[in-house]
Amino acid sequence: MLVKDAMTKNPVVCSAETPLRDAVGLFRKHHIGGLPVMEGRELVGMLTESDLISLLESERISDDLWLPSPFEIIEIPIREYVNWEKTKHALRNIGDMPAKKVMTHHVITATEDMEVETAASLMLKEGVTRLPVMQGKKLVGILTRSDIINAIGASQDTNGAGEE
Repeated sequence: MLVKDAMTKNPVVCSAETPLRDAVGLFRKHHIGGLPVMEGRELVGMLTESDLISLLESERISDDLWLPSPFEIIEIPIREYVNWEKTKHALRNIGDMPAKKVMTHHVITATEDMEVETAASLMLKEGVTRLPVMQGKKLVGILTRSDIINAIGASQDTNGAGEE
């Protein structure tokens, strides 16, 4: 089976300048976990849930921070408060950040005439869960793990039809 037979055509995309708050809205509205990022008609990146989650990592507090014995009981709450303050600050600024600041720039792609098995192997090898599908330099679809499962299921239904 070819990628063109399994892919989702006309994928939802965002521009490189799309604020993350709007990109997250697209994730929620379309029940997706990633968006091809475009500049005009050119694919310039992928924005995924993992990219967004990575923004929430706060810097570790130095391991050499140590409070004297009488204060050991309050040390953990202080550390947690400091981490929470950093997280709140990060969350305030994330929504306005453009997709291009967070997206994955090195995009692994598939072609329409690639075998689905080859695309699935590529996904596993590269550790990605979706592949933009290209026809030359034009984005024509996206292949996700779900698309692959649905295609395999559909082919099994077709192959097994009428057998009893």
